[in-house]
Amino acid sequence: MTAAIDFYFDFSSPYGYFAAEQIEALAARHGRSTVWRPILLGAVFKTTGQQPLVTIPLKGRYAEHDLARSARGYGLPFHKPTRFPVATTAACRVFYSLTDHDPAAAKALAIALYRAYFVEDRDISDPAVVVAVATTLGHDAAALTTAIEDPALKDRLRREVDAAVARGVFGSPYLIVDGEPFWGADRLDQVARWLERPW
Repeated sequence: MTAAIDFYFDFSSPYGYFAAEQIEALAARHGRSTVWRPILLGAVFKTTGQQPLVTIPLKGRYAEHDLARSARGYGLPFHKPTRFPVATTAACRVFYSLTDHDPAAAKALAIALYRAYFVEDRDISDPAVVVAVATTLGHDAAALTTAIEDPALKDRLRREVDAAVARGVFGSPYLIVDGEPFWGADRLDQVARWLERPW
């Protein structure tokens, strides 16, 4: 039995969006499963001292150009959100409220939230928006509204972020394949090659 691919991402990460749209098909081609692990890059940056790419002089301007070009290259719709980046705490908590009993539903929600943010320009930092997106997939609004404030889920998210940092995760997307780390959507080709034959 081969190990699952651990897929770390932040819902406010456009490169995470690009990877999320591709990782399931990539894994399936190689007979692998995936474990999706949303994190909060803001919390990670407190450890690493990083800041959002778009806020860095020169790099930020390049990143905006690269995002549009990358989306075209991947054949994905993309619109830079009006508010970018945003806090994604509510999105993460709702994801973790689903994933233990229905990982497929949680993954579908993650994709829907990414598209809501990076295609439809909806503000997924707003818990009401997160719940509204989830209800379009058939989830119960009242249950998810309660989940967002559930102390157990707050603690779960903190533990997930701490565990990610302990594993060396510092960006989004970040994939770990059989102990081998890969950072960035532009490393998916390397992930595919590694799955065929590690080097």
